[in-house]
Parts: sequence; structure tokens; C-alpha cells
Amino acid sequence: MSPRADAARNRSSLLAAAVEVFAEQGVDAPVAEIAHRAGLGKGTVFRHFPTKDDLIAAIVLDRVSRLTALASELADASDAGAAVLEFLRYAARQRQQLDLSFLSPDLGVEVAEAQMRMSLAVTALVDRARAAGALRSDITGTDVMLLMCVPNDVVKHVPDARPDLWERYLAIVFDGLRPEGAHPLPPV
Repeated sequence: MSPRADAARNRSSLLAAAVEVFAEQGVDAPVAEIAHRAGLGKGTVFRHFPTKDDLIAAIVLDRVSRLTALASELADASDAGAAVLEFLRYAARQRQQLDLSFLSPDLGVEVAEAQMRMSLAVTALVDRARAAGALRSDITGTDVMLLMCVPNDVVKHVPDARPDLWERYLAIVFDGLRPEGAHPLPPV
């Protein structure tokens, strides 16, 4: 394996381990635990991520980049409404697998720029669905971005919830986005 391929594999292993460790123990988890879980030394962690904030930012960038890529890909789907639902389902499933909502949203310029790109991609997806009549006319990209977290946020308050319970709340959210039977929303 080439040094670059090895470095890419190590980086990927570190990100996966960090996601698991942070989800289990919070952001105060020791870097040594992340290195151990990845099967690497602490020095390798610091070569890739000089600070813990750099590691956290890399996790957020990875998640945001995946969501942005999906929103951009779905923007050309033949069924604009189904595309928005697929995006919301992916976002909820991603969050259901590993909730990282405790990570700080203030992680520097690179993360802010990535979040802006995601916002633009989601807004384009929503605008297209609205124009196709699949979403109510007063729904914005910001609305959809904020609603991405709702299905899992609701379920985390249900003791012993079934693992797929979030899907029920996603269906309720999506029905609220549809134009049929919609009442005017209060202004933002």
C-alpha cells in the first residue's frame, strides 16, 4: 500500500473511531481512546488532527459534505417531492445511527463554508420541489434544514423506543411540508 493510501486509510479509521467514541463518551473523551479504537497510536491522531477541535471539525465536515452531495444529486430527480423526502430520510437515518448534535457548531471558517454549501444545495432542492407543487409554497430550505433533526430529536425522549420509530415522525414532518390541507404559516 502506498504511503498516501495508508494515510487515507488511517484518517478514515480515525474519523470512524472518533465518531463512535464521541457518541459514547462525549467530546471530552481522551484522544488515546480514539487512537486505540482505530488501532493506531496517539501520534498518528495528532499528525492528522493537530487538535481535538480539528478532529471534531473533520467529523462535521464529513457529515455536511455527504448531505450536500446528496442534496445536489437529488436536485435533478424526476420526482422533486420524493427527492426531498429521500434527503430527509437519509439525514434522519444518518443522525439515528450516530447522533452528533452535541458537537459544537462553531468550528471555524471551513465548517461554516461547508454548511453554507449545504444550505444552498438544500434550498435548490426545496425550491425545485416547491415549483413542482410537491411542497407547500411557504416552505424554505432553512425550514427543511431545521426539520432534518426533528424525527430523531422527538424519539430520543421516548424510553425504549423502537429503532425505526423515527420513521413515523419523519412521515408526520413530511406530511406537514405537503401543500394539501396546508394552513398559512406564521412569518419567520
